[in-house]
Amino acid sequence: MTAEFSPGLILILGSVLVPLLRGRARSVYLLALPLAGLAYLVWLPYGEYGKLAFLGSQLTTVRVDRLSLLFGYIFMIAAWLTAIYALHVKEAGQQVAALVYSGAAVSAVFAGDLFTLFLFWELTAIASVVLIWARRTERAYRAGMRYLIVQLASGVLLMLGALTQLNQTGSLAFEHIGLGGPGAILIFVAFGIKCAFPLLHNWLQDAYPEATVTGTVVLSAFTTKLAVYALARGFAGTEMLVWIGAAMTAFPIFYAVIENDLRRVLAYSLNNQLGFMVVGIGVGTELAVNGTAAHAFSHILYKALLFMSMGAVLHRVGTVNGTDLGGLYKSMPWTAGFCIVGAASISAFPLFSGFVSKALILTATAEQGYFVTWLVLLFASAGVFHHSGIKIPYFAFFAHDSGKRCAEAPLNMLVAMALTAALCIGIGVYPQPLYALLPYPVDYEPYTSSHVLAQLQLLVFSALAFSVLMRTGIYPPEMRSLNLDFDWVYRGLGRRVSVAALNAASRARIALAGPLGVLWAAGSRALYRHHGPEGVLARTWPTGSMALWVMILLLAYLVAYYA
Repeated sequence: MTAEFSPGLILILGSVLVPLLRGRARSVYLLALPLAGLAYLVWLPYGEYGKLAFLGSQLTTVRVDRLSLLFGYIFMIAAWLTAIYALHVKEAGQQVAALVYSGAAVSAVFAGDLFTLFLFWELTAIASVVLIWARRTERAYRAGMRYLIVQLASGVLLMLGALTQLNQTGSLAFEHIGLGGPGAILIFVAFGIKCAFPLLHNWLQDAYPEATVTGTVVLSAFTTKLAVYALARGFAGTEMLVWIGAAMTAFPIFYAVIENDLRRVLAYSLNNQLGFMVVGIGVGTELAVNGTAAHAFSHILYKALLFMSMGAVLHRVGTVNGTDLGGLYKSMPWTAGFCIVGAASISAFPLFSGFVSKALILTATAEQGYFVTWLVLLFASAGVFHHSGIKIPYFAFFAHDSGKRCAEAPLNMLVAMALTAALCIGIGVYPQPLYALLPYPVDYEPYTSSHVLAQLQLLVFSALAFSVLMRTGIYPPEMRSLNLDFDWVYRGLGRRVSVAALNAASRARIALAGPLGVLWAAGSRALYRHHGPEGVLARTWPTGSMALWVMILLLAYLVAYYA
């Protein structure tokens, strides 16, 4: 195997054999593929490989540098952990889709040109929607269709932007792009859709909670982090991203607090954490980009752990609505413990992974003078502790006793959660191996007394606020409700406007049917007279006559052009 072989193809091509295997052989094979991919990444030397000529430009199918390797490592690790978590799944379709999806994400990360990026960008959309439809409910089908339309639209914008860039610059290279032209703007919007920018974000909360138990865990790891990588590669230092990211961290908090479906709470929380990464990309310094990369690495793990725990609850109890849960720590103590580890990590408790990665972004933001944004990030940090650090474990495993009693999660789920929790704690306790993988050299110590005390104060006061709000009854109670988000504009209002427009067009067509019918008949006769079997234009013309008419048309074009 040579370096021209894209690492993700190990998973994509390897998925072909999955339906042919059964039982233990399939399980071993599913676990071996990501490990083989990880070993290949460790061997892969730095450089650019797989250079091809295309449309007058040069494609680079594999580019290996520190940024692509970091995301490649965590994507392969996530593929392995999710494979363990899904070992109890017998349906080959889901397993194949998960492998193709994760492999496409890995190959996209190593793409050195926009065309190769586009191919794998679209493949992630097509493969991932299978994990939503595999739940086989009407809601899942509809959410999957909306998800697919949005993701494919992102790919179309990416291709249009790439072609415009090719026309402007003569190159398809995927390097720093910036907002210097219409092609760059199209690419920026394409990345923004996949990263769930504000007003473009609802596909995430719409689709992820409707996926299968294991599918949601897989979805949480790849799509949005691929977009984060693409933004870091192409738009680092674009100041607009600072304000977009700040908005992303803040608005999901209010929705997450009132949401009853705990997997949807985690989807809003995912949006919140993406905002921190987007701010880091917008700040654009070496420390900020390092913080974005480190936080993406940590986030994939602790968010997967939280989705794993809620998936285990859904698998055993059949619901993840806060109103229907509570007291499950008696039946699922290990799952509750792992959920608390994920909650501590996302809340950035010292000695957990979120603390050592989020600190880089906060420090870089403060150093560059974005004081207002820094305050927003502090507010968002306190908010995520409310809805993910406290609300998720509290309402699922504690709170009131729902009376539900069930078995603990299956062994493979517990093993996956245990390994993920160990990584969350390991990174938090000893972050140096992660820091060594970051794109730029790191000279940063997260465990200073001032930083630890400031973070603990933030968490303690946030916990006190939650307790006071709960005791006084001000905190929104868990209730079955429909919470409207921006998607109402196109799913509600947009549908009504479209129906009204179609009805108006239908009435106009009926009113004009008489006059238009006469014109249509006359036009049809004229077309048949000229283009029918016996028409003038259907006859075989002499070569000289054809040449004469071509000359006349070219002359008319030149006159019109120069006139």
